[in-house]
Amino acid sequence: MAKVRTRIAPSPTGDPHVGTAYIALFNRCFALQHGGEFILRIEDTDQSRSTARSEQDILNALRWLGLDWAEGPDVGGPHGPYRQSQRSDIYRQHINVLLEKGHAFHCFCTSERLDALRAQQMENKQTAGYDGHCLSLTRAELDANLAAKVPHVVRMRVPDTGECVFHDRLRGEIRIAWEQIDMQVLMKSDHLPTYHFANVVDDHLMEITHVIRGEEWINSTPKHILLYQHFGWEHPQFCHMPLLRNPDKSKLSKRKNPTSISYYRDMGYMPEAMINYLGMMGWTMPDGREKFSIGEMQAAFDIDRVSLGGPVFDVAKLDWLNGKYIRENLSAEGFAEAFSKWAFSPEKIQKIIPLLKDRVERFSDVVPLAGFFLSGLLPVSASDFEHKQLSPEQCRKILQLCVWQLEQIQDWSRESVEQVCQRLAAFLGIKIRETLFPLFVAITGKAVSTSVIDSIYILGLDVGRARIRHAIEVLGGVSKKEVKELEKSLRELQSFSLPEIG
Repeated sequence: MAKVRTRIAPSPTGDPHVGTAYIALFNRCFALQHGGEFILRIEDTDQSRSTARSEQDILNALRWLGLDWAEGPDVGGPHGPYRQSQRSDIYRQHINVLLEKGHAFHCFCTSERLDALRAQQMENKQTAGYDGHCLSLTRAELDANLAAKVPHVVRMRVPDTGECVFHDRLRGEIRIAWEQIDMQVLMKSDHLPTYHFANVVDDHLMEITHVIRGEEWINSTPKHILLYQHFGWEHPQFCHMPLLRNPDKSKLSKRKNPTSISYYRDMGYMPEAMINYLGMMGWTMPDGREKFSIGEMQAAFDIDRVSLGGPVFDVAKLDWLNGKYIRENLSAEGFAEAFSKWAFSPEKIQKIIPLLKDRVERFSDVVPLAGFFLSGLLPVSASDFEHKQLSPEQCRKILQLCVWQLEQIQDWSRESVEQVCQRLAAFLGIKIRETLFPLFVAITGKAVSTSVIDSIYILGLDVGRARIRHAIEVLGGVSKKEVKELEKSLRELQSFSLPEIG
C-alpha cells in the first residue's frame, strides 16, 4: 500500500481562514496517524488577487497553531515547486496531452457571447453552462485562429449522457449526472491553469493519496475524476468534510464571526486551545473529553467518526475552552511569560511607544492612554457616538465604507490606512476630523486618543475590522436597505479620485 499523503492547498488571496486550519488539522492527523506525510501547496494561479503577504500570513498562522508540514514552499521537498505560479511549464505539458488526445479543446468565445448565452439560459430556466460552440470549428478555422493569436481558453470535454459515480469516505456512493457538469475551463487566456486543472495535476504528481476537503467541492469532483480518467491516472480517495457553521447554522462567514486565525492570535487566544477547539468541529475523542492536545487527537484519530452535521463555530465555547487552558495549563510564571509575549512583544511595543512618548508625563499615564491596544472589543455605547455634525446614520455610513475599504488594502501600512481615510472624507465632502470621529470611538473607545490612523495600522485589519463592526452593531446595525445604498456608495467611492492640490 502506498504511503498516505495528504495536503492543504490554500489560496493566498486574503486572511488565513479558520476553515483552512480546520481542514489542515484533519488532513495532518489522518496522514500522521497512518504513518504518512502532510504537505502544503500554495494555489496562487489567481495572480490578480494573490499576494506574498497573504501567503506569509497563512504560513505564520498555521505554524502558530502547531500545524507543520513535511513539504512546502518554505521547506522544499522532492515534489516542488510548491507554488502553482512556478509550475507553468508542467501545466502546459499536461494541457497539450489532453489536446492531443481530444479530451480538451480550444474555445475562442468572447465574454460578450458567454454573457449572452448565460442570460438566455437563465431566461429559459436552463442549467447555466457552456454550449459547446467551439467544438464545431473546422481544423482550418482552429489553425487560423491560433495563427492569428485570437484570445482563447482551453476547455474540457464532458460526456453528454450518463453519470459520474464515486465513493466518498464519509458519505458513501455519490452520483452526479454529467449533464450537470460544465465544460470546465482548464487553461485561462493568460495561459495560467484554473483551480480544477492544476489541482488534479498537482495532486497526482505530488502523490496525494487522500483528498480531504470541504463539502463545497463535492459537485466539482466529477470534473476532477474525469481529468484523472483522461490522463489514465488512478484518482485519490475523496473525503468531503462538513463546513463550519455560525451558531444560526449559516455558513461561517466574516460578516457574522471573525474568521481570520490572525484575529484569534491577536486577541490573546492560546494556540493549544484554538487547535483543540478546531479538533472538536465534527469529531470527538473516543472517551468524550473536550480538552485534548494535537498529539492526543492524532493518536486517537479516526476520520470515519466525523459527524456530517454542520459543526458550529461558537466563539463563546472557544472562550470557555481558552479560559480552561489558561487556568489549568499555565502556572503563575507561565501566565506571566505567555502574557508578556503576547502583550509586550518588541514588534508591537516599538510601534506603540512613538505614539506615547510625547503624550505622557509619568509611566502611570500609559495604561489609560494606550490600554485599548491590549483590549478586545471595547465597551462602547451609542451615546459615545453623539456628535454635533454627524447623525448615527452618518456614523454608520463612515464606519461601513471605511471597513470595506480597509479590507481591500493589499499592502498594509500606515500610509495605506491614511489614504483610505482621506479618500473617504473627500468623497463624503466632510472634514477629515469629522470623518475620523466615529473611528476614534470604535477603535480606541474614546473621542480623543492617540492617532486613530496609527492605531488602526498597529492593531491590524483583523482586530480593527472587528471593532468597527462591533461599533456598527452598537449603533443599531445596517439594514438590508441601507446595505444596498452603501454598496452603491462603495462603487462610487472606488472610482473616486482625490482632487489634486495646487
